[in-house]
Amino acid sequence: MLFDPESGETRAMRSKEDAHDYRYFPDPDLLPLIIDRQWVEEISGTDARAAGCPTRPPDGRLRAFPYDAKVLTSSLELAGYYEAAVALAGRSNAKACANWVMVDLAARLNKEEREIGDSPVSAEQLGGLIARIADGTISTNMARKVFDTLWNGEGGSADEIIASQGLQQITDQALERLIDELLATNATMAAEFRAGKEKAFNALVGQAMKATRGKANPQQVNELLRKKLG
Repeated sequence: MLFDPESGETRAMRSKEDAHDYRYFPDPDLLPLIIDRQWVEEISGTDARAAGCPTRPPDGRLRAFPYDAKVLTSSLELAGYYEAAVALAGRSNAKACANWVMVDLAARLNKEEREIGDSPVSAEQLGGLIARIADGTISTNMARKVFDTLWNGEGGSADEIIASQGLQQITDQALERLIDELLATNATMAAEFRAGKEKAFNALVGQAMKATRGKANPQQVNELLRKKLG
């Protein structure tokens, strides 16, 4: 209501326009903004990466690995490196790639005060290395030796280093023969384990890993030993 001092009357104020009407009035304090349609299509469609934008992670990845996602997308270069590694290692190894990038690779980069763009180990080399861990070609311990070689620029790819240095894990049959020989020559330790001494089992595992020079899969060694020891 509005009071008119001349007439002493109170009158109803004029009704305002509906809220949606205001959007058609230009704001004198804002400059005109013209957005190119082609640019909108580039950053929202399949050409997003070409336009310099990181691609949106598959649904659920950010929710499943919130910390990983935050770290790996902290820079465009790091996100690109990670995606390139995953492309070679396989999507099923995405978490392993994240761990290697955030732990092993990051530690080396920080120690030498390097940026991801200066990494001696390329994303493709790291992805190839992780793929060989996943398929059982090498153990994680052996993988770190391969990583050291890659970092020092002493080899081309993970596969080439594994082949040249003979780092492949020994086959199941060869490992089983070795376990049989080990138990035959360490009957006392085997008897102690059967008597309830767990330390004897750990000693047998150590003997097996030493005999294979670390090329045996530790999990397989444990499983075979327990199986044969009853």
